[in-house]
Amino acid sequence: MSEQVLTDKQKKMARYAKALAHPVRLYVMELLSKQSCCYSGDLTDDLPIAKSTLSAHLKELKNAGLIQGEIEAPKIKYCINKKGWEEAKSMFKEFWSL
Repeated sequence: MSEQVLTDKQKKMARYAKALAHPVRLYVMELLSKQSCCYSGDLTDDLPIAKSTLSAHLKELKNAGLIQGEIEAPKIKYCINKKGWEEAKSMFKEFWSL
């Protein structure tokens, strides 16, 4: 299939879908939806995974634009990126109504 057939919207939606395609990332998004922000260290306490693995999951969500991180040494505070999350929800809602 030619790259030209794919729209920017389709590519962006696929990026959101990929970022959400892991149970740990879904957990992080659910947790952040229930509170304003959290620290990466707190997430490490909640999840039975290595810090490096958690960091990779957070990076995936951040690169997709679903979360944002702010360094508050020595921790990083993560929050939902409201603009990205609203866009993703809108795209999925539109897609599922096809």
